[in-house]
Amino acid sequence: MRDQAAWQLDVRPAVGGDADTLVIVFGGRWRIDQSLPAPDTLKDRLDASVRRVRFDANELADWDSGLLSFVSEISKSCADRGIAVDGSGLPPGALRLLTMAQAVPEQKLAERDKGPQGSFAQVGTATLEFFRGLPQMLDFLGEVALSLLRLLSGRAGFRARDLWLEIEEIGPRALPIVSVISFLVGLILAYLGADQLKLVGAQIFIADLVAIGMVREIGALMTGVIIAGRTGAAFAAQLGTMQVNEEIDAFKTLGISAIDFLVLPRILALMLMVPLLTLYSGFIGMLAGLLVSATIFDIGVFEYYTETLRALDFRQFAVGLSKGAVYGAMIAFSGCLRGMQCGRSAEAVGHAATSAVVTAILLITISASIMTIVYYQLGI
Repeated sequence: MRDQAAWQLDVRPAVGGDADTLVIVFGGRWRIDQSLPAPDTLKDRLDASVRRVRFDANELADWDSGLLSFVSEISKSCADRGIAVDGSGLPPGALRLLTMAQAVPEQKLAERDKGPQGSFAQVGTATLEFFRGLPQMLDFLGEVALSLLRLLSGRAGFRARDLWLEIEEIGPRALPIVSVISFLVGLILAYLGADQLKLVGAQIFIADLVAIGMVREIGALMTGVIIAGRTGAAFAAQLGTMQVNEEIDAFKTLGISAIDFLVLPRILALMLMVPLLTLYSGFIGMLAGLLVSATIFDIGVFEYYTETLRALDFRQFAVGLSKGAVYGAMIAFSGCLRGMQCGRSAEAVGHAATSAVVTAILLITISASIMTIVYYQLGI
């Protein structure tokens, strides 16, 4: 036997004629800083004649997680062989920790694709997933609507500071990427328009094309796509991480509405800032058109400016701003929905962020189509 400063281990048959019971006796100090024995050294003793294993820690002087790790491995081996384990002889603290560790369910990751699917199988799978998720989507939409009603009545529970932080993150910090994309889109519009308009000698109408296109349609659409990838995914990742960390469960336990406290500020911030970013995008696109017209197609700055003012009126701006507000609501809805639906693993957070972007762009496209048709029928 070892001295009291080292670990001690003994394996013996049970006293009293129980030949099918094996007793594992622990003694000395079972600490992780000791050179503890490997659990494999006992697995060979768990043969077919053993039906029960009992732990005895009466001679144990000190222990830490090293003992728990050893006992846990032996318990798993016994479970694989159908051998019953009696842990009543362990210290109460060790037994309690061991029970807690074994009570944690195995984390199930998302099932990997087993192979390529045919076109019909992919369409069928996507359709089934859509209809399975539709009730949850409608339920979330209803909760958001109730939260907005509580906001109008002054009973919504969220902090104004959170709203301003979201506004800062969505608006001013998104200006660089919106500027770059809008400038390039305006540049492309000007070149494409000039290529066709020069056939009839009407290059001056480049100003009309760029102004109306950017202010009415493309500015809102490009801003929506940019914000969907930048902010919608961030919302899904933030809320998904809170789901993994059980923070949202804590809100519910405390009686705080997660929709009011977490979702509502994000929806309001996007609905306020996306229209302003849309307006900004339109002006940047018009500046790009002015640059191309003045430097490439020899159109005077004053001529371009006058033609732009003639082409635009309040109606064009109203259409663009209304689309920006709707797109902002779609992005916020998609990001928060996928975040609140997130599973309890790191892989689920990534999936939620990806799904939020796809859902937001899909809803933006559908909304753009519907609103364009409605405005055309109304003559707006």
